[in-house]
Amino acid sequence: MALDRWLLEQHAAGNLPPILRFYSWNPIALSLGYHQRRIPGHWHHFTWRGQPLELVRRPSGGRAVLHQGDLTYALVASGFEGSRMQVYRELCEFLIRGWRSLSIDLHFGDSGRGYIHNPNCFGTATAADLVRPDGTKLIGSAQLRRDNTILQHGSMRLNPDPALFATIFETPLRHSPLPIPGIQAEQIATLIPLLTTAAEDTFGISLVPEALSSSEYQAVQEKAIEFSFIP
Repeated sequence: MALDRWLLEQHAAGNLPPILRFYSWNPIALSLGYHQRRIPGHWHHFTWRGQPLELVRRPSGGRAVLHQGDLTYALVASGFEGSRMQVYRELCEFLIRGWRSLSIDLHFGDSGRGYIHNPNCFGTATAADLVRPDGTKLIGSAQLRRDNTILQHGSMRLNPDPALFATIFETPLRHSPLPIPGIQAEQIATLIPLLTTAAEDTFGISLVPEALSSSEYQAVQEKAIEFSFIP
């Protein structure tokens, strides 16, 4: 989360070009929306496979996301016109295109602001989220905007543990298996080249892999304390 925010700031300052990154989480974690203050008490002391559940604050809004068996994306760019929802639709197009190449059609959700009463991000699907034809939510996204620069990041639910999900959110997991020929759901990294190509085709760009320098990594580490969850 600290890196996503740092990339937003660096792009806004003109120090970095537009950025797309993918990542998974180790250990598992719950990321909480920036304004999400009230959470179930058992989240504070929850352990799974001998490790405590990390609670992390996102710089963007929305509800809690369980990061286990998922792939997270983050996109930082600028120069967009239109409303927040128009920008969501523009940025999500590469996700729709990428998953369509795997014969999985996605469309936007239609839930209203009632999501604020549900602590679970995947409990509702708003117009910023992508759902499958049977109504199950595959991708939940959130945004942070600073002037004309936008960070949009989200979680793609690929291979969740139903028992873990049900214990944390105290509700059954509604999840459709992913019938992807040639790709196993647990092999999350396989999706990254496919979605990268979809982004290049959608936005008409060429993406170049680049790692953080040691000084950049240090700057991100110093920012990380901002995203620790303090009840």
